Amino acid sequence: MNVKFYRYESSRKTYSNVSDVLDGDELDQVEELESEFCSYIGSKYALATSNGTAALHLAMLALDLKRGDKILCSVNAHPNVAEVVRHFDAEPLFVDIDPLTYNIDLNALESYLASSKNKKLKAVIVTHIAGQSVDLHRLYDMAKRHKIRVVEDAQNALGATYDGIKIGSSGADITCFSFSSHLKPNACNGGMLVSSNEEFLSRAKLLRSHGIDRDERSPSYVYDVIDIGFDYRMSQLDAAYIRAHLDELDENIAKTRAIAQRYNKELGGVDHISLPYASSDEHLYSNYIITVDKNRDSFALELKKEGVEVGLHYIPLHFLSYYKTKYNLRLNDYPNALQTYQKVMSLPIYSTMSSEEVEFVIKKVKAVASTRV
Repeated sequence: MNVKFYRYESSRKTYSNVSDVLDGDELDQVEELESEFCSYIGSKYALATSNGTAALHLAMLALDLKRGDKILCSVNAHPNVAEVVRHFDAEPLFVDIDPLTYNIDLNALESYLASSKNKKLKAVIVTHIAGQSVDLHRLYDMAKRHKIRVVEDAQNALGATYDGIKIGSSGADITCFSFSSHLKPNACNGGMLVSSNEEFLSRAKLLRSHGIDRDERSPSYVYDVIDIGFDYRMSQLDAAYIRAHLDELDENIAKTRAIAQRYNKELGGVDHISLPYASSDEHLYSNYIITVDKNRDSFALELKKEGVEVGLHYIPLHFLSYYKTKYNLRLNDYPNALQTYQKVMSLPIYSTMSSEEVEFVIKKVKAVASTRV
C-alpha cells in the first residue's frame, strides 16, 4: 500500500455542478459561491478569486499597501504571505512562533508593537497553522490599541471556529481562504477574500478585474479603467466545483477530526514522537503535525520507503535564500521556529482516507519509531 499525503475525491454533486456550466447553464456560479460562502462563514461580504495567493494580494491592495510600508507576519508561514508584501516593495517583519501551536507568538508580537515607533507599520498577517487559531480576542485588542489592521491567512482554516464563531466572521479586517491549499492541491483552484468592511471589498472587487468600471446605463461594451488592477477572477468551472465542496465541508471536517482522534489514540505514548497540541476542542486538524525528537528527515525518508508520504508546515521564511539574503537574517534569529522546524512533520490526513489507510499510517509510524535510538 502507498498512502499519499493528500488525495481529493469528486462527488456526484461536483459532477452535476460542473456539467451545468459545460451545458451552458446561465446561473452565475461565482456569484452563487460568494453568496453561499457569506452564509456559511457568517460574513457580510465575500469576493471569489483565482487562488489563495490572489486573495492575499488583493487584501494588500485593499489596504492600499505602498512602498516602504511594514507588515508583521509569522516566520512560520507559506512563502506567499511574505511574497505578496514584497510585490509592493513593502517590508515583511517576521515574528517568532509559539512552540506549541506553531502559530505567531502573541507575546513576541505584543512586545514588538509596544516597543516599535515605526509609523509605516500597516498590518499584521496571522496564519492559522493546521486550522488552529491564536487567541483572537487578544489579537484584535492588541491591533486596536496599536492602530494596525488584521489580515487572517486562513488557507488551512476553512470551516474552523474560534469560540464557536467561524474564522472569517470573528473580527479581522480581512480574511483570506484557499480552496487548494499548500501541499493539498485540489482539482480546481480558487480563493476567497472576506470582510465586513464595505470599502475594502469595493476596492478589491474593482481591482480583481483590471480596475475596469462599467456604467450599467451604458452598453455592456463601454467601460473605463479607474485604477491599476489585474485579473484575479475565479472561473465558472472552478466556482461550480467549489460550491459542491463547500456544501460537503462540514461533513468532511467531521471525518478528518475522527481520523485525528484515531491518530491521537493509537500514537499517544509512542516513543520518539509527540502529538499535536490542541489549545481547545476547536482544532480543525487540517494538518496533523507530529514532533520527532531527533533525526526528523531520516524518519520521514523511512516512512516514504514504507509507503507513507509526509509534508512540512512550513520551512521558516528566514531559512529561504531570498529573505535570508535580503534582510541578512541568521537561523537563530527566531529560536522557536528553528527548533520546531528541525522536529516537525505532517502526516496524511484528509476526509477521503479509508480506515485501512489510516491503520497503515499508524502501523508504519509505530514501526519507524521503534527503530529510533
